[in-house]
Amino acid sequence: MDVTQLRYFQAIAQAYSMSAAARVLHVSQPSLSVAIQNLEEELGTTLFLRDRRGVSLTESGRTLLEHATIVFDTLRNAEHMIRGVEAEEVGRFVVGCHESLGAYFLPSFMSEHMKKWPRIEVALWNGSSAAVRDAVVDREVHFGIVVNPVPHPDLVLVELFPDAVDFFVAANEPPIDDVTQARERIATGPLVYAGRVTQMQELVAKLAGEDYLPARQLLCSDLEMVKSLALAGVGVALLPRRVAAYGQEGKLRRLHPELPFVRDVISLVYRADMHKTRAAMTLKDALVKHGKAMGP
Repeated sequence: MDVTQLRYFQAIAQAYSMSAAARVLHVSQPSLSVAIQNLEEELGTTLFLRDRRGVSLTESGRTLLEHATIVFDTLRNAEHMIRGVEAEEVGRFVVGCHESLGAYFLPSFMSEHMKKWPRIEVALWNGSSAAVRDAVVDREVHFGIVVNPVPHPDLVLVELFPDAVDFFVAANEPPIDDVTQARERIATGPLVYAGRVTQMQELVAKLAGEDYLPARQLLCSDLEMVKSLALAGVGVALLPRRVAAYGQEGKLRRLHPELPFVRDVISLVYRADMHKTRAAMTLKDALVKHGKAMGP
C-alpha cells in the first residue's frame, strides 16, 4: 500500500463516487478503478460496495478510512512543522565549549538568547576544545566555541576574539616592577597550572629553557581549580586572561607584562554542510555577534 493508493481511496470514500473522485483527482476513472482493485487485492478485502447509486464503504473500508485520515493529518502536520523549521526561528541545537570558556561566554549570551528567541532551544555540551571540535565534525554538536581550533576540511572557522595564557598572582601580593624579580618569584614557586593544556605546557617548557622553572609545581586537571588556588595565594598560576578576570575582577593580576605569554584565538566552528535553516543561521549570527562584541 502506498500513499497514492491511500489518497485515491480517501477521495472515493469522501465523494461516494468513482467518477466524482476521478474528476477531483484529475485521473481517469479506469486508472482509479485499477488502483482500488490492486489495493483490495493487496489487503485481501473488499473496501467498497458498488451499486447504480455509487459506492459505499464496507466495514474494512470504514476502518481503513479512519487510519487514512490519521495518516494524512500526520503528513500535513509534518509538512507544516518542516516549513516552520526552514522558514521560522524554531529549532533545537547543541552548543559545545570548554567549561571555563563557557563560564564567561555563555551566561550573558544565554540570557539574551532565551528572551529574544524562545523557540530556538539550545542544549550545552562541555569538553576540551579538541573534543568540542571533534564533536562538531561527528555531528554531535552543531556549534562549538573553541580555543585555537585545528582546521578541518569539513568545518567553517570564524574568529571571535583573542585571549592569552599568562602568569597570575593574587592581587594582595606585593607588586613587582622588575621582570628579573618576577622571574625570581616564579622560581620560588609553587607554579600552579593545568598540565593537559598545550599553551601551559609551552610556557612551562620556556621556563625550563630559561632556567627559572620552580621545583614545586601543582598540576591540576581543571582551570577553575587553578584559579581558586591562585585566589587563595597558593602560588603563581598559569591562566587564560579572561578566565582569570571573570567573576573576580581585581582579585588576580598579571605578575609582570614583560613575562612570556601564549596568544589564543577563540573561534566559532560549525560544519560547512550544516542544514542552514533560518533558526540555525539566527543562532550562528548571534554567537558571532556576541563573540565579536567581547573585543580585544
